[in-house]
This record gives sequence, structure tokens and C-alpha cells, in this order.
Amino acid sequence: MTDIKLQSIAKNFGGAPVLSDIDLDFAAGSFTALLGPSGCGKTTLLRLIAGFETPSAGEILFGTRTVATPEHQDAPEDRGVGIVFQSYALWPHMDVAQNIAYPLRARRIESSLIAPRVAAALRTVDLAGFESRRVDELSGGQRQRVALARCLVAETQAILFDEPLANLDVHLRASMIEAFRAIHQRTGATIIYVTHDQAEALALADRIAVLDGGRLQQLGTPQQIYGSPANAMVAGFVGRGSIVSATVDGQGASVAGHHFAARGTAQTGPAKLLLRPESLHLADAGIAATVDGLSYKGPVYELHLTITGSRERLVLDSPEPVAVGAKVHVAVTDAWIVPG
Repeated sequence: MTDIKLQSIAKNFGGAPVLSDIDLDFAAGSFTALLGPSGCGKTTLLRLIAGFETPSAGEILFGTRTVATPEHQDAPEDRGVGIVFQSYALWPHMDVAQNIAYPLRARRIESSLIAPRVAAALRTVDLAGFESRRVDELSGGQRQRVALARCLVAETQAILFDEPLANLDVHLRASMIEAFRAIHQRTGATIIYVTHDQAEALALADRIAVLDGGRLQQLGTPQQIYGSPANAMVAGFVGRGSIVSATVDGQGASVAGHHFAARGTAQTGPAKLLLRPESLHLADAGIAATVDGLSYKGPVYELHLTITGSRERLVLDSPEPVAVGAKVHVAVTDAWIVPG
């Protein structure tokens, strides 16, 4: 395990900026998700940490050792990091044990020491007894565990995940999220996890770094990112919710003539509010709206509403269906004033 620090990192491709002014610290043993839409720069950031790209500005430190600047670049194999790709990157002509042992053999580790380390890595990822299996006999989730075991057996200082669950179906994704969480607890490895899936990031990470347009938008715990987004981009990208116009005063906020308490700080006057579905419910009084549509989600119906007198929309969950076109009122139990 080691601390990883990014200081004023920038990366340009062909003169076009892909990352700008990135400052991030990854504490030893932490689990950090890099979250953002496609093209935001998160995979480029991971490749910089791994050593596959050279920064255009800034520096990367592993502990007190500088591993990358525009003028100097430590090779990936000298950084002590393991990488788990969405494509698994396993050798099809090798069995499970041979795949896991590959980095040890490449480092010319004594043969008698390899088998015990492979067996220990397989136990960690709950694949004990799979040593002789062929890769093509494994499920997608099992292949992902083999790729992870290959990182663990090399005793890497950090494990980097690049969209590792993108190729798995919904049920396998859910089981692998639990597996990754358990493995992090067992090993205490420093993990940096790239994803565009907010559910993965919220479920797995200790901290989430949200990127957009090559810049860091917010760094915080999952609770902070979800409940107190730093700007409209984070508010709109993470979780379901609606950003609506409001008027803020010293007592709270008003939307369409309905006044309620609101968290956050803002100057008195016009502001933007984030309203999450779980903080909204149908009531006898509240924000007047019209039901535009609904979707059956199993335990609830997701209602899509338009606020009366505007084009702004709300989303809330209802235990019962409501007819499209119905006039309703929406009560608000929590609201966040989105920083300008």
C-alpha cells in the first residue's frame, strides 16, 4: 500500500487539453472511484497513474517518490500497480494458475514460492480449487476474479480498475460489487476505480471524484456527492433528481409559491434547487404539478411531473399509479441549494 498524489496534473493530446489542473490524493488503503460521463478524462487519469501516459504538466508521486513528470517517467512495471481491465486480459492458452502466476514467473520468482502465493490469491478471491480450470470454462465474473488475483499475487501497491464490470450482466455486476468490497476489506489495498456507473461508485467507494470536461468537479464521500453536490453538473449526473428554479430567503426556498426548508447556502434571491425523488411525495398541499407519465419500477411507480406554470419537471416515486394528466400537489421534505 502507498499514498498516491497527483499535483497540478494536465494532459494534452495533439495540443487539445484532456485533463487540466487535477489535484488528488489517494491515501494508502483507500477506495476511490473516478466517476464521470464518457470523454471526461477518467481513463486517461488512470493511465497516467499506471504509467501508460506521460503528463503534460504536474507530477505524480507514490509516497515520497516522484514517478512521473513531463520530463521523467517511471515504467509501469516499476510502479508496483496492478490493473484490472474490463476485457480481463487473460491468456486463453493458460489455465487459471498459470495466468495468475505469470507476473511472478516474469520476475523470475523461485518456482517453489509461486504455487503457495497463487493458492493464497485464489482463496482471497473465493476461487480456491480453480487452479486447473481453463479460462474459457469460467464465467465472466470468475474471469474478473482471476484478473484480480493476478494483481494480488504480485503484491502490488495499488490496484487500478478500468470499467471492470462493463461487460457483465446485471446479476453478475451485483455479485462482483459485493466481491470487490469484500476483497478490499480483506486486503486493505489502495484501489482506484474508473466507472461511468454511479451505482457502482456509490456502493463501492470511500470517496468519489467526479470529473467532467477534464476537470475535477467534486471530491467527497458518496453521501456528500449524492446529498450535497458542489454544482449543477454533479447534481444532474449523480442519482435521480430534478434541478428547478427557486427563490431563496432566510427561512428556506419557494418553488411555484410553495415554501419549504432547504439546505445549503445562497444569497437571498433566485437559486437552483436539487429535489431528489425520495424527498418528494404527493400531498394535499405543495408544489402544483401535472402528471406527464409514469413507469412501473416494481415496488413503486416513477412519476414524471411538470410544475404548473413552468416547463420544469419533477420525478418522484409513488406506491400507487396516478393517471397521466392528473393535477397533483407535491410536498418537499428535503432540498439542496445548488452552489452557483
